[in-house]
Amino acid sequence: MKKDDLVKMRQDHVPKGVSQALPAMIAEAKGVIDFSGGIGVLNVGHSPDEVFKAIRDQAGKYLHTCFMVQMYEPYIALAKEMNELVSRKTPMKTMFVNSGAEAVENGVKIAKYYTKRPGILCFENAFHGRTAMTMSLTSKVKNYKFGYWPFMPEVYRVPYAYCYRCSYNLKYPSCDLYCADFIQQKFFDLYAAAESIGAIIVEPVQGEGGFIVPPREYLGKLQKICKDNGIVLIVDEIQTGFARTGKMFAYEYSIDEPDILITAKSLAAGLPLGGITGKAEIMDSVDAGGIGGTFGGNPVCCAAGLAVMKILKEKKLAERADGIGKKVMEKFRAFQKKYPFVGDVRGLGAMNCMEIVADKKNPKPNADLTKAIVRRCYDRGLIILTAGGYGKVIRHLVPLVITDEQLDKGLRILEEVMAEKAE
Repeated sequence: MKKDDLVKMRQDHVPKGVSQALPAMIAEAKGVIDFSGGIGVLNVGHSPDEVFKAIRDQAGKYLHTCFMVQMYEPYIALAKEMNELVSRKTPMKTMFVNSGAEAVENGVKIAKYYTKRPGILCFENAFHGRTAMTMSLTSKVKNYKFGYWPFMPEVYRVPYAYCYRCSYNLKYPSCDLYCADFIQQKFFDLYAAAESIGAIIVEPVQGEGGFIVPPREYLGKLQKICKDNGIVLIVDEIQTGFARTGKMFAYEYSIDEPDILITAKSLAAGLPLGGITGKAEIMDSVDAGGIGGTFGGNPVCCAAGLAVMKILKEKKLAERADGIGKKVMEKFRAFQKKYPFVGDVRGLGAMNCMEIVADKKNPKPNADLTKAIVRRCYDRGLIILTAGGYGKVIRHLVPLVITDEQLDKGLRILEEVMAEKAE
């Protein structure tokens, strides 16, 4: 069917609320086709042979049983892989669900059940999903929350370590990360007692919020606050996980292990699968039947996940992410020096961004220019996406299997568009 006919059919039959960033249509894909990577889902690329074979082999055996009715090996084997990735010293356990939002919901449920506390502390610019509970944890109002009231009670929000736009008008490192200390020093007295907070949920690098990379010691400070107050630390690595940031998980730059780790996106190379991996003591606190779901941990998805784990290790994609990131950050920093509308450049591994502003002396978000750059890149053959409040950030999430030639081609298009917009 022709593209125009498909677009018309889409307009007639799919709600406009399911929006498209760009008028792109896909027929087939292999490896790398853009700089968006399915919004962080395709770290191992489109349809890798190993994943395709695992899916085909499993589909030939059985598609579904419901793990709570008949157990199966792919679920158990993948749980073991996840547990060993997260910790070799603390016993861990993993359950699987269908999406990142569902993983967050279950992580929060488990933390509440374990602590017997109702409160959840989250952060400005956070994104944790679009369901009723996860929408409550998500920061941005339009278009994620507006009109969908009421929100989940006992959710509290504090500023993140967004050093470029510090909520406290301080400068790192002289601030000594006051944004973290604020929780212990003031929040527990002024907003919610520590004894009422069951969990702090945090992204080690904020994704949809604008690829905000906190100082390395920030996560460690949050962990200490949690340990001192009997609070569960939930680390949401839905977008940062599986080699994206130069390590298997971004928390590894800062702490040994979280209490609960949330994963999804690149876990199964595009198949719907989310994971909740946590300390066995916490995970086993829930009574039998208290967590689960009919489709959670589908055998085909788990088989794909096992294949992904093998690719990540054999192709050393964490190391590759580090190399990709160095090249991208070098280019982005050159843009920052050259163009007054590039206010900030930040990244970790192959998770990189530029924050587009009016100019360096007036760092007002410049969403119109950001969109214009993205649209012009599309016209020139490069798909790249925005992020952040006000849509002011251009983000880079290329699949980690990209070749040097493909990466150079995409960066060249971006460089030509940046120069064009500076004229």
